[in-house]
Order: sequence, then C-alpha cells, then structure tokens
Amino acid sequence: MSLTPVLLGLGSNIERVAHLTAGLEALSGLLQDMCCSPVFESLPVGIKSGPFYNLVVAGQTDLPLIELDRRLKFIEADNGRYAPERKGLPLDIDVLMYGDKVGNFDGLLLPRPEILKNAFVLWPLALLVPERRHPGARRTFAELWQEARIEQVLWPVSFHWRGAQLTPPALSRAFPALPTGS
Repeated sequence: MSLTPVLLGLGSNIERVAHLTAGLEALSGLLQDMCCSPVFESLPVGIKSGPFYNLVVAGQTDLPLIELDRRLKFIEADNGRYAPERKGLPLDIDVLMYGDKVGNFDGLLLPRPEILKNAFVLWPLALLVPERRHPGARRTFAELWQEARIEQVLWPVSFHWRGAQLTPPALSRAFPALPTGS
C-alpha cells in the first residue's frame, strides 16, 4: 500500500510533558519517517485554562484518512481526553493535512482551518516543513508565517523526546518566555 504524507497538530494543557510524550510514543507506531517541530507554550485561545504546549508532527502513513483519525481518537482517549472528570485538555491530536486533500471528509475539514488562524499551528509548520505548500492558500508555510498577522502569545520551550531536544536552544534564546505574571 502506498504511503500518504500527513501533518498532525498536538496540544496539551495538563501534565503537558507526560501527555505529549505519550502521544508521540503512540504516533511513532502509526507513522513512518516521523519528524517533530519545536514545542511551543501558548496562552489559551478561546477557552479559560492554563497555558498549552503545542507541536506539529510530520510523517507518512498507510492508513486511510478516516482510520487514521479513529486511531488518533483512541490515543486521545488513552490519555484521558474523554474522561468525564477531566479538568483540562490532556491530549488533543488533529489531522492538519492528509496528502493534498481538500474538502470535508466525514466531518474532517482539510486542510484544517486552524492552520491559518493559530500561531501555535502555523509557526511550528513553518519551522518543520517550510517549503510545503498549503493546498488552499497555495503558499508555503514559511511564506504564510512570514505574512501572518496573528495576535497570539506563544514562545518556544525546551522539550526532550527519546533523548533528543525538539526545540533548538537558539530558538528559545531568540524568543524567550514571558516573565511570570504576564
């Protein structure tokens, strides 16, 4: 079976390191040639909660789109996403792009509209796959990020997975975290 390139967005606002690490481990069993963007901390958008950690993952899969999405829901569930007593968002995994598909696929809008609306999605994409084109906007992610006028507060944070530093220290130095209390 042929492989389809995919881009996935991950986020968490409770036990962020543990849940993102668990999500990455689970995804490593679903995706081939998996690569991760730097990790960003961001203030919440649209909800009242603590700050989020977000990143984007690129890889390839032999799973059909709907089966991939179904498995992502299982990974989210394994991390408490749908638990009735949860008090935040333990793990959110969204299909951002599946190949160059455009449209509504059983309720999945592709490419995911949040790509162009949220800095915590677009900035990681611009760093991970800068030359990849957004099929709707027909611009590269690097161009889209450079042109973006998104007013959201986020900054890179140190994050290790499988012994590798996902966020280059130079990026963290160039864009330091907000002072406490901001």
